[in-house]
Amino acid sequence: MIGRRSLIKGASMAAMAAAISGVSIRVSEAQQVPNSSGTEPAKLKAPAGACDCHHHIYDAARFPPQPGARIIPNARVEEFQLLQRRIGTSRDVVVTPAAYITDNRVTLDAIARLGANARGVAVIRPTVTDAELKVLADGGIRGIRFALGDPATSVTSIDMIEPLSKRVNALGWHVQINMDAEQIVKAEDLWNRLPSAIVFDHMGHVPQPQGLSHPVFGVVRRLVDKGRTWVKLSVTYDNTKDGPPGYADVTKVAQAYIKAAPERMVWGSNWPHPNETSKPDDAVLFDLMSQWAPDEAIRNRILVENPEALYGFAKTI
Repeated sequence: MIGRRSLIKGASMAAMAAAISGVSIRVSEAQQVPNSSGTEPAKLKAPAGACDCHHHIYDAARFPPQPGARIIPNARVEEFQLLQRRIGTSRDVVVTPAAYITDNRVTLDAIARLGANARGVAVIRPTVTDAELKVLADGGIRGIRFALGDPATSVTSIDMIEPLSKRVNALGWHVQINMDAEQIVKAEDLWNRLPSAIVFDHMGHVPQPQGLSHPVFGVVRRLVDKGRTWVKLSVTYDNTKDGPPGYADVTKVAQAYIKAAPERMVWGSNWPHPNETSKPDDAVLFDLMSQWAPDEAIRNRILVENPEALYGFAKTI
């Protein structure tokens, strides 16, 4: 058996080697994380600088939402950091959740607390001033989101996308689209008119069992081929029929996207999984990347290099 002193010595030597090489080493840990099932760490070792490009923060005590808004409990920065330790990611992108309407303070606060390895995506309306945009930019915001799956409850509308795309394009930001597949297909002309980069949430919500045969996959693929559209690889309750642990239907879609344009893919956990009553195992979700992108170089591109390009993170040494 290895003694405690040997373990400590070995850990110290590993840390010293990491410090000398300038490489950040993160070790996944067994950890109970709120809003996530399971406790085991991810089997896939996250590369240095791996980014979770889609998660939310809810903090009702410090940032009360609108009356009646649905808040996810135990989804603060502190709980998210437990998730980071469990799956081994070290960078992240905070997305303002619907509960906060266009109040982005919870997101700006999270970015500030998480530091240089965090960026954000805000929710705004055309009434936003240039001064307010500057505050958001200075606070780490790099895109704006339109969640329009249910127009009756959406806090923004499709007619806001084009004028806001023109305004944020000057800042180097993108527009992030969270709409169902039929909506995305119907608005194909709009996507082709937008001046800014586009990011589609959750693989464009490709429905199952149609999968790759659904027109939305073709629409998103054509946009990706034009070189200014990105896709977030993530599993949500509405884009899988097969479900855990293999998510075979989602895996086919992810593999097709990655095969076509690995340079335009990023990965996101979607923690704390606001629309899922049965919370998934985030370690299992992260481990899917080993199936979606078996090649380590491509996987590192998706987890590290692409987020650096899209969100402006410093290059990983």
